[in-house]
Amino acid sequence: MFRQFVILIMVGLWTVWAQADVPAAHWITAFENQSATNTWLCFRRDIRLDTLPRGSVNLKIAADSKYWMWINGTLAVFEGAVKRGPTPEDTYYDTVDISSFLQEGNNTIAILLWYFGKEGFSYQPSGKAGLFVESLSPTFSLCSDKQWLATVHAGYYTPAGPQPNFRLPESNIGYDARRFSERWISMPVDSLSSWPAAVEVGLLGCKPWNKLYPRVIPLWKDYGLRAYDRQEWHRGIDRDTLVCYLPYNMQVTPAFELESQGGDTIGMCTDNYRGGGANNLRAEYVTRSGVQQYESLGWINGHAVYYILPKGVTLTRALYRESSYDTSFAGSFSCNDDFYNRLWTKAQRTLLVTMRDTYMDCPDRERAQWWGDEVIESGESFYALCPRSHLLIKKGMYELMRWQRPDGTIFSPVPASNYQTELPGQMLASVGYYGFWNYFLHTGDTATIADLYDAVKRYLEVWEYNADGTVKFRSGEWTWGDWGTNVDIQGLFNAWYYLALDGVSRMADLLDKREDAIELRRQMVSLKESFNRVFWCGDAYRANRLLPDPDDRLQALAVVSGLADESKYDAIRELLGRYEYASPYMEKYVLEALFDMGCPHEALARMKKRFGKMVDHPRLTTLFEGWGIGPEGFGGGTYNHAWSGGGLTLLSQKVCGISPIEAGFKAFRVTPQMGPLVHAEASLLSVRGRISVDLTRSGHKLDMLLTVPADTRAIIPIADNVCRVKLNGRLVFKDKKPYPGQGCEFNTSEGVSLAVSSGVWRIAFSY
Repeated sequence: MFRQFVILIMVGLWTVWAQADVPAAHWITAFENQSATNTWLCFRRDIRLDTLPRGSVNLKIAADSKYWMWINGTLAVFEGAVKRGPTPEDTYYDTVDISSFLQEGNNTIAILLWYFGKEGFSYQPSGKAGLFVESLSPTFSLCSDKQWLATVHAGYYTPAGPQPNFRLPESNIGYDARRFSERWISMPVDSLSSWPAAVEVGLLGCKPWNKLYPRVIPLWKDYGLRAYDRQEWHRGIDRDTLVCYLPYNMQVTPAFELESQGGDTIGMCTDNYRGGGANNLRAEYVTRSGVQQYESLGWINGHAVYYILPKGVTLTRALYRESSYDTSFAGSFSCNDDFYNRLWTKAQRTLLVTMRDTYMDCPDRERAQWWGDEVIESGESFYALCPRSHLLIKKGMYELMRWQRPDGTIFSPVPASNYQTELPGQMLASVGYYGFWNYFLHTGDTATIADLYDAVKRYLEVWEYNADGTVKFRSGEWTWGDWGTNVDIQGLFNAWYYLALDGVSRMADLLDKREDAIELRRQMVSLKESFNRVFWCGDAYRANRLLPDPDDRLQALAVVSGLADESKYDAIRELLGRYEYASPYMEKYVLEALFDMGCPHEALARMKKRFGKMVDHPRLTTLFEGWGIGPEGFGGGTYNHAWSGGGLTLLSQKVCGISPIEAGFKAFRVTPQMGPLVHAEASLLSVRGRISVDLTRSGHKLDMLLTVPADTRAIIPIADNVCRVKLNGRLVFKDKKPYPGQGCEFNTSEGVSLAVSSGVWRIAFSY
């Protein structure tokens, strides 16, 4: 017994000694760092490897606020870290595979850190610039500690003149090439003898960075440096301006090669510098003597980059680097009317430029995660992008609920440090049918719903009912229902609450919370009765009868939510043909209501009429915030607002008819509503694989070519006016009588539906 006790003591001591030999990762900073706004820090470390490590070498890296990393002089990470704020107190970290950058012998590691140091609509500052690095691989030892060298980068400064508007935590970037050598990135660390050792601030979990959360989303997609396809010089007296045109509206970092005598200041911005009516981001560079290259690392966006150069500077090459959220244009849509093709393509482009650290309302003026926008953006992503895009709404969902206040309210934008407002309608949209539930329906991600359910239910419990059974009005901190006039906001909040009840009741079913589901559905029944009794006026829904006209937005939400029954469709259809108050944000629901009422001709005609100006714009590749730009728009009038892209979802989901009916597309429905179109095709990359449909109509026939991926099935309802259906050339339905056993099944519980499993199917309908 005594011998066993001694052995246990020895093993314990050996473990302690072994752990003592392993250096612990610290948060580090530079000795002279004062964490001023727009501070840039340099960190260096050399590692010698006798042999290359086996397997992948992954680093855990966290920073406030952004970082760039070079290994052996090669760029390994372009703009690492996502904007701080998984909770109001905590920080994100990256996992970076550096295996391909390592070599036998000496390895130089250089990290440039950008500390924002000011508040904004998309970031929560910790108050201190810092870096954390830790190897996650047992065969490779590296951690941030006082063995690193660190210094403030003296070349960076904040340019004088107009500053970015208060919504942006980023600063304008100035760089004086005379004040600091970029050779620090690759020169041996022994040559940096003037640099002090890094300062260890604290271990993992220390304040002010606190707990680290994984970033969830991928590192950015880096397209590399490229030359512009088209350039124009505009000559002036003292300065010249080079306008370099981009192929489309993109997130871009400008670069150049030039020769100068030194001391010349080069200005850089895009055509979006005043996008949305506010000062956004710009950059400048002060030359040293001789030939030099530079890239301004803070991304900006637009259709063109402006370089403003003094006389005497010789610009030899202008370059740009596109970077973006790492997804692909995996979806597509095409039809015989090119207007809708262009709308779909512009919406897809607008969607990508409004994705990065979070979904954004716009990439220029705010870069903020407003949830009304995100609900529509995420809905588009399921049809336009690859499944990696799903992670961005997942990240947003966790952020929204982790920032929930003690009183149960939620708000946006988050993460944010100088503007946090409950917009009741947008908050209900986020947690309801079109928000969280739509995410689950397209992904099948039960774990996220389970994690967030209790917090979502807490928010619903903030709301109360009036004596008449309708929802009691809550103003929140910003009583906003939509841009524009004639907003029947009390009615809208009732409809949004009903949609929230619908979404959360389905979550309760999913999680087997039976009592919750029963209670939520009881409230739905009660609210539906009260909504119709109190707000229906015989020819329209009107909560605020002082408004001059019925609100087209309210009529639409009543339809898409299921509050309005079919007996009211004729009246609502007539109203939607007469009134056009909705902004591009709420117009998505108006158009969807027309499709849901079986009016595809009217839906497509209204879509073309309302979005015509932005779709037909000859230069802009993205959609507007309002119906026009600048004074003709809303909220400042930006021209890259993805909330205007709801038509993309509807063209794929309603015109071509593809929509999931079981989570993660385990089963999906194909119910085309082509209206006046004679050909339409759509393709999307679901979590289960590629789904595509190609539709051609001729006379009294509709031919469908349908691709169904493995482990899923498609349900195709057969309309009452269909007299014959052929599947891969074989008759399977005639005179309202199905003929099963030809590679298909039929469901007759709610009308007649054809069901097919994985494969490619040619289906011919005769009417």
